[in-house]
Amino acid sequence: MMLFADRVDAGRQLAARLTDLRGPAVVVLGLPRGGVPVAAEVATALDAPLDVVIVRKLGLPFRRELAMGAIGEGGVRVLDLGIIDSFGITDAEIAEVELTEQNELERRAQTYRLGRARLHLNGRVVIVVDDGAATGATAMAALQVVRAHGAARVILALPVAPPSAVDELRSRADGVVCLAQPDDLQSIGRFYGDFSATSDAEVITLLENSKDAGEVKRPHTEEHHG
Repeated sequence: MMLFADRVDAGRQLAARLTDLRGPAVVVLGLPRGGVPVAAEVATALDAPLDVVIVRKLGLPFRRELAMGAIGEGGVRVLDLGIIDSFGITDAEIAEVELTEQNELERRAQTYRLGRARLHLNGRVVIVVDDGAATGATAMAALQVVRAHGAARVILALPVAPPSAVDELRSRADGVVCLAQPDDLQSIGRFYGDFSATSDAEVITLLENSKDAGEVKRPHTEEHHG
């Protein structure tokens, strides 16, 4: 059931639904890694700066692809207590997974930002973009990170996600744009012709080539975080 040729195509389709948000206060944030190529197309179409919002899924110890929560920059932590209780996950198991993912989160922050500070979000309209969502846990963490950094309005944009995840995310964002909402998601990749992994190098290149990439280097940037 292919709807998108690849992430670039998904980004262009999303951008067509977001044109009314175009304006000087808009910032586009992609979730690494796969969300960044999608976000880059949105940022280009809206003539907006691009950055990353770094979060990590907390997968079950014995089934990593199933999220029991997520963590994000700034100490944000989201847990799905329903999943945790149903599988009998202990606090020690959660802590072990969280430590591993925290290390990866910090590695990615250093890798992608290359010493740059985050784009300031205070008072801005922030569009958070990923290449799809299954449970919504990672996107939820991303929304909380963005709120914590002072965004005036937060819009989540997704090519594909199940209705249950979209409904939950609508309660956390000021708006959600989701192009496809299949009841039986199975996997995000089945909606793409090409869903090959996005590399760190691709993410870095997209960020460096984005509009106003130098904005994050200005001395006043961090002053807006509060």
